[in-house]
Amino acid sequence: MKYWRLLASFVLATVLFLFPLSAQAASSSSITRSAGDEFKGKDYSGQSLIGTEFTNVNLENANFSNADLRGGVFNGTVLEGVNLHGVDFSNGIAYLVRFKGADLSDAVLTDAMMLRSTFDNVDITNADFTNAVLDGTQIKKLCAKASGVNSKTGVDTRESLGCR
Repeated sequence: MKYWRLLASFVLATVLFLFPLSAQAASSSSITRSAGDEFKGKDYSGQSLIGTEFTNVNLENANFSNADLRGGVFNGTVLEGVNLHGVDFSNGIAYLVRFKGADLSDAVLTDAMMLRSTFDNVDITNADFTNAVLDGTQIKKLCAKASGVNSKTGVDTRESLGCR
């Protein structure tokens, strides 16, 4: 019986991986979709953005410092040069996101799903990635520069990434 449950779980996981379902939102009021540049450089600092979704948006040089982004979603979004200092992105999703030159210092990224996202020239000093899911190559890249302890959670950045 245990063998069949394990086999069924494996088959289901494989099917969902190969044929992912598209997500449908219950309400469109918190969804931002845009192909334009009206979000570039926008100031979201200190705002409560819990559960907000940004899809296919160019947020280059936007300021999210100390914002509450718990459960937020960045999907196919450009976050180049973005200030995410002190942001709470716990339980968030960042899929296919470019974090080039972003400031993630002192950010709380616990339990975040950040697959297929790239982290080039980012500042992760004092960031907490506890239980975050990232691609292995990105973890190695981040471990090369990881340092400090998060001021809110008290967690060491290197430990949260599982660096050796």
